[in-house]
Amino acid sequence: MRTSVEIKLTAQEDRELRLLVRRQKAPYGKVVRARMILLLTKGKSFSQVAREVGRARRIVHMWAKRFMQRRIAGLEDLPRSGRPARFSPDRGDVFDEAGLRTARGGRAVAVAVDMR
Repeated sequence: MRTSVEIKLTAQEDRELRLLVRRQKAPYGKVVRARMILLLTKGKSFSQVAREVGRARRIVHMWAKRFMQRRIAGLEDLPRSGRPARFSPDRGDVFDEAGLRTARGGRAVAVAVDMR
Protein backbone atom coordinates (compact mmCIF):
# COMPACT_ATOMS: atom_id res chain seq x y z
CA MET A 1 0.00 0.00 0.00
CA ARG A 2 1.38 3.38 -0.99
CA THR A 3 1.06 6.56 0.99
CA SER A 4 -1.25 9.32 -0.17
CA VAL A 5 1.60 11.82 0.14
CA GLU A 6 4.14 12.04 -2.65
CA ILE A 7 7.33 13.84 -1.71
CA LYS A 8 9.71 14.87 -4.49
CA LEU A 9 13.18 15.99 -3.44
CA THR A 10 15.52 18.28 -5.30
CA ALA A 11 19.07 17.00 -5.76
CA GLN A 12 20.24 19.43 -3.06
CA GLU A 13 17.59 18.26 -0.55
CA ASP A 14 18.37 14.61 -1.26
CA ARG A 15 22.08 15.23 -0.68
CA GLU A 16 21.44 17.17 2.55
CA LEU A 17 19.13 14.50 3.98
CA ARG A 18 21.52 11.67 3.12
CA LEU A 19 24.44 13.55 4.70
CA LEU A 20 22.37 14.25 7.80
CA VAL A 21 21.48 10.56 8.20
CA ARG A 22 25.17 9.60 8.03
CA ARG A 23 26.54 12.35 10.31
CA GLN A 24 27.86 11.01 13.60
CA LYS A 25 27.25 14.17 15.61
CA ALA A 26 23.83 15.12 14.29
CA PRO A 27 20.99 15.30 16.82
CA TYR A 28 19.24 11.92 16.91
CA GLY A 29 15.76 13.36 16.44
CA LYS A 30 16.81 15.18 13.30
CA VAL A 31 18.42 12.02 11.89
CA VAL A 32 15.19 10.07 12.47
CA ARG A 33 13.16 12.81 10.74
CA ALA A 34 15.51 12.78 7.75
CA ARG A 35 15.20 8.97 7.55
CA MET A 36 11.41 9.29 7.61
CA ILE A 37 11.45 11.66 4.65
CA LEU A 38 13.92 9.52 2.67
CA LEU A 39 11.79 6.42 3.24
CA LEU A 40 8.64 8.26 2.20
CA THR A 41 10.31 9.38 -1.03
CA LYS A 42 10.86 5.69 -1.86
CA GLY A 43 7.08 5.23 -1.82
CA LYS A 44 6.75 3.49 1.54
CA SER A 45 3.54 3.95 3.50
CA PHE A 46 3.30 5.87 6.77
CA SER A 47 2.82 2.57 8.61
CA GLN A 48 5.92 0.99 7.05
CA VAL A 49 8.04 4.04 7.82
CA ALA A 50 6.69 4.23 11.38
CA ARG A 51 7.66 0.60 12.02
CA GLU A 52 11.10 1.09 10.52
CA VAL A 53 12.02 4.22 12.49
CA GLY A 54 10.22 3.23 15.71
CA ARG A 55 7.73 6.09 15.82
CA ALA A 56 3.94 6.31 15.75
CA ARG A 57 2.22 6.64 12.38
CA ARG A 58 0.82 10.04 13.35
CA ILE A 59 4.35 11.31 14.09
CA VAL A 60 5.55 10.25 10.64
CA HIS A 61 2.55 12.00 9.10
CA MET A 62 3.22 15.17 11.12
CA TRP A 63 6.87 15.40 10.00
CA ALA A 64 5.95 14.65 6.38
CA LYS A 65 3.39 17.44 6.45
CA ARG A 66 5.89 19.88 7.99
CA PHE A 67 8.51 18.89 5.43
CA MET A 68 6.09 19.50 2.56
CA GLN A 69 5.22 22.93 3.94
CA ARG A 70 8.69 24.17 4.89
CA ARG A 71 11.08 21.67 3.24
CA ILE A 72 14.40 21.10 5.12
CA ALA A 73 13.66 23.89 7.60
CA GLY A 74 10.53 21.97 8.62
CA LEU A 75 12.68 19.26 10.22
CA GLU A 76 13.96 21.67 12.87
CA ASP A 77 12.48 21.68 16.36
CA LEU A 78 10.09 24.52 17.03
CA PRO A 79 10.79 26.74 20.05
CA ARG A 80 9.29 25.32 23.21
CA SER A 81 7.48 27.23 25.89
CA GLY A 82 8.79 27.48 29.40
CA ARG A 83 11.98 28.41 31.10
CA PRO A 84 15.22 27.69 29.21
CA ALA A 85 17.48 24.93 30.50
CA ARG A 86 19.32 26.05 33.62
CA PHE A 87 22.51 24.07 33.02
CA SER A 88 23.30 24.19 29.34
CA PRO A 89 26.34 22.27 28.09
CA ASP A 90 27.23 25.27 25.91
CA ARG A 91 27.15 27.69 28.83
CA GLY A 92 30.55 28.29 30.35
CA ASP A 93 31.29 29.81 33.71
CA VAL A 94 33.21 33.05 34.08
CA PHE A 95 36.46 31.25 33.20
CA ASP A 96 34.90 29.11 30.42
CA GLU A 97 35.06 26.05 32.66
CA ALA A 98 32.41 23.80 34.13
CA GLY A 99 32.94 22.87 37.76
CA LEU A 100 32.19 19.24 38.63
CA ARG A 101 32.19 17.79 42.11
CA THR A 102 33.28 14.26 42.92
CA ALA A 103 33.38 12.33 46.19
CA ARG A 104 36.88 11.48 47.40
CA GLY A 105 37.58 9.97 50.76
CA GLY A 106 34.48 11.44 52.36
CA ARG A 107 35.10 14.98 51.20
CA ALA A 108 34.19 16.74 47.97
CA VAL A 109 36.87 17.75 45.47
CA ALA A 110 36.22 20.38 42.81
CA VAL A 111 37.40 19.37 39.33
CA ALA A 112 37.61 21.79 36.38
CA VAL A 113 36.80 20.26 33.00
CA ASP A 114 37.28 21.96 29.64
CA MET A 115 34.05 21.32 27.68
CA ARG A 116 35.39 22.30 24.24
